[in-house]
This record gives sequence, C-alpha cells and structure tokens, in this order.
Amino acid sequence: MRLPVETQSAGESFPWGGLLALSMAAFITILTEALPAGLLPAIGQGLGVSEAGAGQLVTVYAIGSLMAAIPLTTMTQGLRRRPLLMIAIMGFLIANTVTALSTSYILTLLARFLAGVAAGLLWALAAGYAARMAPDHLKGRAIAVAMAGTPLALSLGVPAGTFLGAILGWRACFGLMSLLTVGLILWVLAKVPDFSGEPASQRRTLRGVLRLPGIRPVLGVVLSFVLAHNILYTYIAPFLAGAGMAGRTDAVLLVFGLASLVSIWIVGVLIDARLRALTLASIALFALAAGLFWIGGSRPTAIYAASAIWGLAFGGCATLFQTASARAAGPAADLAQSMLVTMWNTAIAGGGLAGGLLLERFGPASLAPSLLILIALAWGLTLRARDHGFAAVNP
Repeated sequence: MRLPVETQSAGESFPWGGLLALSMAAFITILTEALPAGLLPAIGQGLGVSEAGAGQLVTVYAIGSLMAAIPLTTMTQGLRRRPLLMIAIMGFLIANTVTALSTSYILTLLARFLAGVAAGLLWALAAGYAARMAPDHLKGRAIAVAMAGTPLALSLGVPAGTFLGAILGWRACFGLMSLLTVGLILWVLAKVPDFSGEPASQRRTLRGVLRLPGIRPVLGVVLSFVLAHNILYTYIAPFLAGAGMAGRTDAVLLVFGLASLVSIWIVGVLIDARLRALTLASIALFALAAGLFWIGGSRPTAIYAASAIWGLAFGGCATLFQTASARAAGPAADLAQSMLVTMWNTAIAGGGLAGGLLLERFGPASLAPSLLILIALAWGLTLRARDHGFAAVNP
C-alpha cells in the first residue's frame, strides 16, 4: 500500500511508545465493551433488570459503534488524526464516568451508546494509524502491537474487573476505567504523532470501496465469526451457571484471555507471510472449542480446555481481519476499516440479541451448538477468498 511521505517518517525504528499507547486505547475500548459480560448478575441487580436486560448494555454499545463508524469516518477523512483520536478517548472518559455514577437503566444505556460511538471512531482509526507510524516492512507487526490491548483486556482486564466487581462493586470498575483513560490521554499527547487527513482528490466512496475485490469476503467472515463469539462471550456467566460453575467466571475468562495473548503473539510473528493459514486455523480452533463446550459442557476440565482453545482462536482475529481489510483496500484502508467496525459491531449487537433469545427460550445449553453453523459459514467464505481478501499469496 502506497502511503504519503508523512506516514513513512518513522524510518527504520519501530515506534513502540506510540503503538503501545494505541494498544492501551484498544485495552480500554475492549474493557468498556466486554466488562458487563463478567458482571451481568450484579449489574442487573443494581439497575433492577434481568440478566438479559443487563446484556443489552453490550448490545446498545455495539449499536452505537455500528451507527457511527462509517458516517464519522466518511465525514472526517480530511481531518487530522490525533484530534479525532482524542475525541474518541474523551468519549470513553465521559461514558464510563456516567456508567459508574448512574442509577438509571435508561441513562446507563445512553452512556453505553456514547461509548459505542467513541469505539466506532477509534477502531476505524486504529489500524491505519498504526500502519502509518511504522516502516513499510513492519506495518503488519505494528497493527498487531496496536491490537495487543484486545487480548490483554480479555485476559487481565475483564477477569480482574469481575474479581474487583465482587469485592468493590461493579460501579467501582467503571470508575477505575475512567482513571485509566485520564492516563491514556496524557500518554497519547506525549507519544502519538499527528498525521494529516486524506486529500480530497484521493478520497473514496463507500460503494467504490465495497466493490474492491476481497472486501466483501472479509466483511462476511467478520460477521459470522464475531457473531458466534459474542453469542457465547456476552452470556458466559449464565452459561457457566448452567454448567454448575457460577463462581468460576473470572477463572474461565482468565484462561480464555491468557490463550488469547499466545494467539496474538503468534499472529504478530507470522501474519506478514501466513495471513490465510492463520485465519483458517483460527476458525478451525473455534469450531473445536464450540464442539467441546457442547459435548463436554458439564465437566469443568472440558470447559477450561475449550476456553483455552477459544482464546487461541479469537486472540489474533482482530489483527487478521484488519490486516486483510487493509491489504484489500489499499489507499482506502480507513474507510474499509470503518466498514469492518460496522460489521464487527453488528455482530456484537446480534450476539447480544440472539444470545438473549436463546438463553430465555432454550436455556444456556443452547448457546454452544448455535455457534457451529456460523463458524462453518466463516470457514466457507475464507476458503473461497483465495485470490482476494484472504489470499493464498500475500502482496
């Protein structure tokens, strides 16, 4: 992908400080999104709603992201990047502070919607921002470092939040995230460079980007894979309760998250040469995990093993999908990323809704088998995208 001269100023050095700040932004974004999954019973009690109602805090967050990503990215193509990044981060500060203090379910939903809007903008910026900070031959690795906050949030943040929620209360967890966000603001100002927006003559339309070879298969895989993930992840607490492991949610999420760390390390090392193989391996591992959750769902050892396999499948998927999208889109990477963000959050919202329906109508045992159909769809789309999207030969 040819980038403006300004984007190549990093020279041969690897911009760890700035990339780790982006990783911290990803950490806060994912923690804001996923923390309710580990605290559904407490949040439901605190706001006077059912667990399925509390699960809609995840759904409305996703709706905010999917509604905002494409319009905001389109409207801000010409604006400088760091001010936009700061606006997104400030959105998390406001939303998490309101969530920590609110006693109203409706107000909390509105705060979560604002957080989702901030996430939609941040995710549309993150991959392209990371690529612009790094030398050409390290752009894939730069995206992997920037995305490392995702498995860290899942492996450390959500289990720690679940543990602290049991001790300090769920509101304190959101207050702590606000404090982390203040620190992130200072970090971004110190270490993240500013870049110009895209010149008017080079801007693409949504329709034009969507027609690029490989974009639609990538979006289809994102939808099916992430929908399957969120059906289970959003309702992991009631799923474990149905398996007689109600008090083990934090431990299961820790196993999942630690395996995710291993996954993103593997992806970071191999992605530049093995994007297609890594994507197929992730999908296959997810299918294995879903089957193990289904067949061995009453045995703790099987659940822990399935959680580890699930983490290996999921940890590097954001990097895989964003890199595939960026390669397929070329100079239109930011706009393609906004489409990916929209599709990703459509899947999150769908997971919250579909998982809630399955939970209320068929019980927690119905969650795991429902994943296999979606995983099979992701596998088929990836196999067909051999020439573009998840190409067998990397550019």
